[in-house]
Amino acid sequence: MSQPKLLRLILGDQLNSQHSWFKHADPSILYVMMEIRTETDYVTHHIQKIIAFFAAMRAFADWLTEKGHSVIYLTINDPNNLQSFEQNIKALVTTHHITSFQYLLPDEYRVDQILKKLSSELSIPTTSFDTEHFYTTQTELQTLFEGKKQLLMETFYRAMRKKHNVLMRGDKPLHDKWNFDEANRKKLPKYHKPPEPLSFNNNVEAIYNELQKTTIKTMGYINVKTFIWPVNRAQSLALLHYFTRNCLPLFGTYQDAMMTEEWSLYHSRLSFSLNTKLLSPKEVVDAAISAYNSNHSAIDYNQIEGFVRQIIGWREYMRGIYWMHMPAYNQLNFFNHKNNLPKWYWDGATKMNCLKHAIKQSLTHAYAHHIQRLMITGNFALLSGTEPTQVDEWYLGIYIDALDWVEITNTRGMSQFADGGIVGTKPYVSSAAYIHKMSNYCEGCFYDKSKKTGHNACPFNSLYWDFYNRHADKLATNPRIGMMYTVWNRMNEDDKTAILKQAKWYLHNINNL
Repeated sequence: MSQPKLLRLILGDQLNSQHSWFKHADPSILYVMMEIRTETDYVTHHIQKIIAFFAAMRAFADWLTEKGHSVIYLTINDPNNLQSFEQNIKALVTTHHITSFQYLLPDEYRVDQILKKLSSELSIPTTSFDTEHFYTTQTELQTLFEGKKQLLMETFYRAMRKKHNVLMRGDKPLHDKWNFDEANRKKLPKYHKPPEPLSFNNNVEAIYNELQKTTIKTMGYINVKTFIWPVNRAQSLALLHYFTRNCLPLFGTYQDAMMTEEWSLYHSRLSFSLNTKLLSPKEVVDAAISAYNSNHSAIDYNQIEGFVRQIIGWREYMRGIYWMHMPAYNQLNFFNHKNNLPKWYWDGATKMNCLKHAIKQSLTHAYAHHIQRLMITGNFALLSGTEPTQVDEWYLGIYIDALDWVEITNTRGMSQFADGGIVGTKPYVSSAAYIHKMSNYCEGCFYDKSKKTGHNACPFNSLYWDFYNRHADKLATNPRIGMMYTVWNRMNEDDKTAILKQAKWYLHNINNL
């Protein structure tokens, strides 16, 4: 076997077995993968998130080796691991007499800058390559909206549908309508039972024990002998198949619903597999459309359209916004919010049922679906004036699928409106009425969903109006929420004063709610 001369780096979210790099084994190419402290420590991660990445990376390294590729894998406690991309790459270049270095374009701006700087410091040729994963390039969204005053996801979504011929009949959308979102907002009926979520019984005890030997700080819970998340391509494909057969038929209808007894509902939970590139967005979309085409009687069109929109529309749109606006995006704070994230976000110890449930579910499963993230934890963080970076770090750490490019645009942008309207056209806030409409969280809660003021009045109600009052200078002219200011301005002054006093007390005592 000849001495490798070309070194290729594979990041933990680049586990794409379909990539052209891996078609043929070449003894002159050495691949490197690494578990490093710079990636485990930039925020406090959920224990399941770190273990899922390490398990998936190790499985991918084994697959590469089985295919005849030469692989160096640096585990977290490897004595040769220098715990950063730069130091490890420089050491390998010297040790293995490497004459050129290649890497796949990172999805995260921070890592992209690290590898660009490293490339400039190496004395050998360096080349970067596309990950061959997304429907779009990094700059495609920016090109599409060049010269336009406002970004609109719907415009982007339609362009992607046309370009990739997804759910189209010629140049027209199937059923002569682009978006069926209004059909996808139903509460789960009381005695309705979704399918049991597909879980895997991965034994990750060895990785867990390795982590215990480090000083890496984590949060959340884990069952190391029956780890439920997919950690390889075969399991990811099994989860995709399970979704299309068992969950897709009612995915759209109940995609916004929340239920204390159900943590998965009809959601695909494919985001970890997608974001690590164990699955491609195209194969996920194609599998869903194939299931729809073969079973129209069981799957209504609104189900498939809603799912496709999340992937070919929203996911790609978030990535485009990220690369269009970074690095300035991670400093945006439109409302100048400065409050600390409530302490109970880390343990769920609050008397508010909705937040207690959503947070404890997140700590248990490293997962919550988009409405739990947007309209429960995100909603409260925004109403309570939490500083956006603290919100970002919590979301980035707690969820198994959270990577910077998709987390920050959803959190700082859509959820917190800290970008002032780049992602969304209005803040996503609500009182208790919406939460009750879409869930059973309000049942048996210490707080009364119908009360704005007084003992045990739901905090969401007074904080909702306090938020609009605080930010009237920035929001009152927004045409999408003007009606809320009309309602607020018509209230009598005594009621308004009582609501604001209630909100002030809750904000002052927020860690005890």
